[in-house]
Amino acid sequence: MEETHGRPPHPHIRSFSGRRGHFTSGQRQAYDTLRERWCLPYRAHRLDAAAVFGRSAPLVVEIGFGMGESTALIAAADRGRDFLGIEVYPAGVGSLLRRIEAASLTNVRIVQHDAVEVLRDMIAPRSLAAAHVFFPDPWPKTRHHKRRLIQPPFVARLASRLQVGGIVHCATDWAHYAVQMLDVLSREPLLENTAGTAPGDTVIGESPAECRGFAARPAYRPLTKFERRGLELGHGVWDLVFRRRGD
Repeated sequence: MEETHGRPPHPHIRSFSGRRGHFTSGQRQAYDTLRERWCLPYRAHRLDAAAVFGRSAPLVVEIGFGMGESTALIAAADRGRDFLGIEVYPAGVGSLLRRIEAASLTNVRIVQHDAVEVLRDMIAPRSLAAAHVFFPDPWPKTRHHKRRLIQPPFVARLASRLQVGGIVHCATDWAHYAVQMLDVLSREPLLENTAGTAPGDTVIGESPAECRGFAARPAYRPLTKFERRGLELGHGVWDLVFRRRGD
């Protein structure tokens, strides 16, 4: 049974660190002056998206939006959808708030809280058109892999929040994490890989080059300046696009 109030008996391992990040003056000003307008408080009950956005529209969640560059660009290009960004770091929240104002976006809201708890408590089953998880913390040291966000329990919860046909789109520039993501997503029975492989057909190897099942970057996911810099240096980027199956 789904829990909707309070924490589970055994709290999950957090996928983010305690670092706060550096506030620029512009981010600080946006955080102080715009938070009340565009941010929603975490609450242990279901979000009424139609009431929040003032309309009924497909809802997309972005988990860990960083500085909000992709979030703002995607939302500006697709104003027929509503976007809920989830981020724990104040500097990132301030950065996205600045972008919301600069682009006059009315289809973005922010929750500054742990995404695992937001997904568990605020997002109803079968309510999401899509979920984006772009460049989550890779926790590269082996002893920290347990802190990675993309784990079977989280993916099962995320899949349950998608409408039939809804999309979960992950991207990473860490090869080992890319392979783990592909493995975990492929094993979730509610999801199918849009790259065309079935769970029994997906090849999981030691590196992305040995795996089938990665997708080409969809046109709606813009290249950030950091991603462009990495590509110029020869770093790989891997996209995974999975769809919620029908019953």
